[in-house]
Amino acid sequence: EIIFSSSATVYGQKKPPPFSEYDELDPISPYGRTKLFFEMVLKDWVNSNLKNRAIILRYFNPVGAHRSGLIGEDQRENPNNLMPYIVQVAAGKQNYLSIFGNDYSTRDGTGERDYIHVLDVAKGHVKSVEKIKKIEKFQIINLGTGKGTTVLELLKTFEKVNEVNIPYKIVQRRTGDVAKLLANPEKASSIIDFKCKKTIEDMCFDAWNWQKNNPCGYLD
Repeated sequence: EIIFSSSATVYGQKKPPPFSEYDELDPISPYGRTKLFFEMVLKDWVNSNLKNRAIILRYFNPVGAHRSGLIGEDQRENPNNLMPYIVQVAAGKQNYLSIFGNDYSTRDGTGERDYIHVLDVAKGHVKSVEKIKKIEKFQIINLGTGKGTTVLELLKTFEKVNEVNIPYKIVQRRTGDVAKLLANPEKASSIIDFKCKKTIEDMCFDAWNWQKNNPCGYLD
């Protein structure tokens, strides 16, 4: 039995979000293509033996840390996701946040994402372990909230929840970024009885709480 961590980047932009597990796939980044490749390998593996079972979990945008502040994201290299940069600016490690483009077809022009708390991701895995022997032997399931938050909305929520100021600059778009990436979470609810519980406010509070308690990551 295998539970595989895949990614919403496999969907691409052939149709507008929200994306369901039955939508056509068209990853536009190398990362997304590698995830799709391993999904195909796992499907063949499941079909090769009656005993083999797999659940593929397509994460949308995991954010946050454990509420205790003891477990969090310790970035050692330049991250590709947004929250590590926000907390670095809040901690004074960066002078400002670079926002890659403000001319997307979203509410405020900045990219819109479906952010999911890392603890909800963990619970999605627990539910998958509980259900893997009770459902069809090969399943693909989105892990997301179904609710979109733009870069500026996340930034303003972080500032409000944590009472900090995050300077930012608008810079050019990044290659491979899409305007919106939102989940249809209905299959997760019906197949593994999973729904996200944590809010954007929870994600912002917990991410900053981890950074404050661990200014040098796990090295301090």
